[in-house]
Amino acid sequence: MGTRKNIELAASAKASEDRQYIKSLARGFKVLQAFRAEDRGVSNAELARRTGFPKPTLSRLTFTLLSLGYLHLDEDTGRYFLHPHILTLGYPVLRQLSIRELARPLMQELADSVRGAVALGMRDRLSIIIVERARHRTMATWPLDIGVARDIAATALGRAYIAALGEKERQDLLEEVRADDKTRWQEIKRGIDNAIKTYAVNGYTSSAGDWVPEYSAVGAPLRLQDGTILAFNCGGYANRINPDQLKQMGEKLVSMIEQISRVSGDVGGQ
Repeated sequence: MGTRKNIELAASAKASEDRQYIKSLARGFKVLQAFRAEDRGVSNAELARRTGFPKPTLSRLTFTLLSLGYLHLDEDTGRYFLHPHILTLGYPVLRQLSIRELARPLMQELADSVRGAVALGMRDRLSIIIVERARHRTMATWPLDIGVARDIAATALGRAYIAALGEKERQDLLEEVRADDKTRWQEIKRGIDNAIKTYAVNGYTSSAGDWVPEYSAVGAPLRLQDGTILAFNCGGYANRINPDQLKQMGEKLVSMIEQISRVSGDVGGQ
């Protein structure tokens, strides 16, 4: 969204005024962030357009990233791809989340029992990044992979995170969401308010086609001892799920999280 881009640019501009800010490093990361999941190779010219960098600057950056192993160049087409080596940057983060190893078999058990999908996510700005997932074999075509970002305001996963925040943290986040999409803010706020009310009563949030019409899900949070808030969701194709089934999903999801809480010594509870 354009507003979100403006917010991020403003924050970056403020940080860039600090004498400790290394612009070349920031530019290198911006190049990496310019790649998209649907890309089938990206040229220097397209990367320059996406980043706003002059072509000579962009060429130096891609050469450096290529030399470091984070990019791959198809010499026949002159297009760049992210190299698998970039995964080494994210692996230490995932490895530190030992809760994933504990949750994975329970998530798969739940996904199989409801013939749906289960995801575990963490906040990244105004998104929730999936860090673990499980799905029933009938959900194999659903785009649910580690690293995928989900909207924090419109999904059960994101609303579960919001519901677990303290009042001050929640208001700060909601102000960011409002600034990001002022046109739809009232609609977004109603969805979040309803989710928080549902969470207060049932222990889980819900999103019945709010994110995309063909998908319905429930979500619930988990707070670790260090204060980190994780969010789980459980969902499936909307045409398979009626309100009673969504309720059963919510109850099973809450039960799964309670089981994780009981057996893990690193969990602070919901």
